[in-house]
Amino acid sequence: MTSKEIRQKFLDFFNEKQHRIVESAPMVVKDDPTLMFTNAGMNQFKDIFLGNRAAKDLRVADTQKCLRVSGKHNDLEEVGVDTYHHTMFEMLGNWSFGDYFKTEAIEWAWELLVDIYGLDPERLYATVFEGDAADKLEADTEAEDLWKKFLPSDRILRANKKDNFWEMGDQGPCGPCSEIHVDLRSDEERKAKPGRDLVNADHPQVVEIWNLVFIQFNRKSNGSLENLPSQHVDTGMGFERLCMALQGKTSNYDTDVFSPLIAKISDLSGIKYTASDNQTDVAIRVISDHIRAVSFAISDGQIPSNSGAGYVIKRILRRAIRYGYSFLDFKEGFMHKLVPILADQMGDAFPELKKQQELIIRVIQEEESSFLRTLDKGIDRFNNHVDSLKGKTIDGGFAFELYDTFGFPIDLTELMAREKGLNVDIQGFNEGLQKQKERSRAATVTESSDWTVLKQDDREEFVGYDLLETDVFITRHRKVTAKGEAFYQLVFNITPFYAESGGQVGDTGYIEANGEKTLILDTKKENDLIIHLVEELPSDAGAVFKAVVNSEKRKATGLNHSATHLLHAVLRNVLGDHVEQKGSLVNPEYLRFDFSHFSKVSDEELTEIEEKVNAQIRANIQLNEKRNVPINTAKEMGAMALFGEKYGDVVRVITFDKDFSVELCGGTHVNATGDIGLLKITSEGSVAAGIRRIEAVTGVVAFDALNSAYTQVNELKSVLKTKNPLKSIQQLQSQIKELQQKIEGFNAKAASGLKDELLAKAVDKGDYKLIAERISLEDSNAIKNLCFDLKKEDGLVALLGVVSNEKPGLYLVISQDLVDSKGWKAGEMIRPLAAHIKGGGGGQPTYASAGGSDINGLETALKVVSSSLE
Repeated sequence: MTSKEIRQKFLDFFNEKQHRIVESAPMVVKDDPTLMFTNAGMNQFKDIFLGNRAAKDLRVADTQKCLRVSGKHNDLEEVGVDTYHHTMFEMLGNWSFGDYFKTEAIEWAWELLVDIYGLDPERLYATVFEGDAADKLEADTEAEDLWKKFLPSDRILRANKKDNFWEMGDQGPCGPCSEIHVDLRSDEERKAKPGRDLVNADHPQVVEIWNLVFIQFNRKSNGSLENLPSQHVDTGMGFERLCMALQGKTSNYDTDVFSPLIAKISDLSGIKYTASDNQTDVAIRVISDHIRAVSFAISDGQIPSNSGAGYVIKRILRRAIRYGYSFLDFKEGFMHKLVPILADQMGDAFPELKKQQELIIRVIQEEESSFLRTLDKGIDRFNNHVDSLKGKTIDGGFAFELYDTFGFPIDLTELMAREKGLNVDIQGFNEGLQKQKERSRAATVTESSDWTVLKQDDREEFVGYDLLETDVFITRHRKVTAKGEAFYQLVFNITPFYAESGGQVGDTGYIEANGEKTLILDTKKENDLIIHLVEELPSDAGAVFKAVVNSEKRKATGLNHSATHLLHAVLRNVLGDHVEQKGSLVNPEYLRFDFSHFSKVSDEELTEIEEKVNAQIRANIQLNEKRNVPINTAKEMGAMALFGEKYGDVVRVITFDKDFSVELCGGTHVNATGDIGLLKITSEGSVAAGIRRIEAVTGVVAFDALNSAYTQVNELKSVLKTKNPLKSIQQLQSQIKELQQKIEGFNAKAASGLKDELLAKAVDKGDYKLIAERISLEDSNAIKNLCFDLKKEDGLVALLGVVSNEKPGLYLVISQDLVDSKGWKAGEMIRPLAAHIKGGGGGQPTYASAGGSDINGLETALKVVSSSLE
């Protein structure tokens, strides 16, 4: 049975059980501050479990793309070492929201695994919750009794809270779970030792394949449990492990989920995969895993970057590149060549892979080129460190610097050290790594109290499209502490405040009651819940408040959001239909729009884009807003769905002329394009390979920018006494260039004369001559040329001291014959000399330089150079 057939059978089975089959949510999470990535199938249903929204369907099933890089069994550095853990994985799942519970969940799981998939029931085990005295919970005998219909008692195991009690986090919905494990060992091994002894023991062939979670409690901030008003089922089955079991394999990597990728890696590297634990096989497994994580993230709109989710993706990609570089001898980019294999393999289930294939390839290819250059720099840094090393141990702090700055895994540093007969201070490296993890955890720690519910309200409603002021009451509030700062989150029954989403910043303003104003500092979304941030709670939290949005900020933001829609449409018109939005920021000051395009936008194209946007503004096109449009109807209207966004069954459609701009959008907009006034592009540049960014201003800000530029031009005309300041500036630049060339000529002549003068002062030291002089040259190019001229002299060492811009500098030259015969290295010898001027430096064996801050130390350095050569 192929992996495609296995996936489809799961979905068909639950479709027949009256489950609605839904699409996978994006792997990259946008509206949940507690998550960067979807790490479980239940994430997209979190609001239903939390009670923030009602379920539209009581039974749901899907296959969800997930990413885990931390937590139990998911340390990134371990992926690829074993055979069954991954970064990106698929989670097959079925859910019941207040409908069926344990009976159906267990019976259907057995029916699917045994009757449909044909797994040998003799190889299956089930675990149930054993109870917990601290939580005052009894053993889950209900699930235990249900399993007795299918399994003998010796294959139904009780397990503790750690393994068999699922919790969303420190607070929130939770409940006991029942895991299904499969024993994939040979008959001989099974006879020698029963599988029950290996369940939850991290055995690679006795693994959990399905977890049935029975959500029936809510964990409060004080640690106590309360019953939920409804009971839910949340199941998750690891797709890759299921394929391993059904395809008769003992490793996920041996299934057809990975085998096409592994075959391609082997072909590219010329190294055969043997399914062993050797370094080349580990490298192949790492690469085949990581290309999936990176490709899915990019298809969801997450580009590798230096912060947040983008940094995680960059780290995963660079880990794969490092393994290829170190163990498969890839010295050029190779990861991007795997994307077509992946798209062909998984593109039917996840069409974004095929539609975004070209972008994924370009982004990965650019990141590979960049990182391979960084690796070369890191290797140079390593070699310089080794050259100056005293002893046989690489400092742990330096090893961590290579890891943190240059992306070197510790095993690569150890490999390079062994090649030079050295070892690495692993304890020091681990200390640096632990400190980094502690800093990272401290920066993200957020503590929340339980919600204080003032009034029961089924659903918070946003009324801000129509109203900027309205009466509201607080339905609940809680205190939150983050980074040492305490604030409060408020939820209203209705709200005119727009919550940050879709690139648009959140509204600010105030609520007022009984003469007391409480400032709304920001408005955020936590999944579907709109949260208002305040410094202090109002004195009377139960009052009726007048909620007032900052209308000037909202208006200015609306100008930029509508202008973004116009810009998007014009970009597709001018550059081509391949242009798709890849990110945006809309605030009152400016707009930022990221889009797919594979070359720099020329000045001529930018002029055309700006002119066409402003033409649409002058046309004063009326806003056509439609709410609660069925998603399929919206697509038939021509509205574009963006990859990486999760849409509901009904959407809001924003149209400025049905033949020009039709988009799915929840943001705020102008009533007509003429309200925008003017758009002025302020910058265009690259964000990543295949991603360009345009920034622009609108309205009063745009007019102010033009007025400022106009004023500057008039001032230039006045200063230059010309009507054509551009021509005058070009003439001045030409004159400056000529003068610079003359100065360089004078410096070259001075340096030439200085060389003869210095050689005349050389002190004969027997087997070499020494120059140690302070010189008056300040031009760095002239000094360097002088040093290179001196380097041509045999048997010469020259240390030159200079002062440039009130800063001391040292230049050390050693002729090649002395480097060869005496082993002297200027790059090493300059460092102790630089200490006299309170600085540092380095360089090559024949030439090195150093800068410092203490001019008084120059003379000392020049005096002691002779003794350093003895």
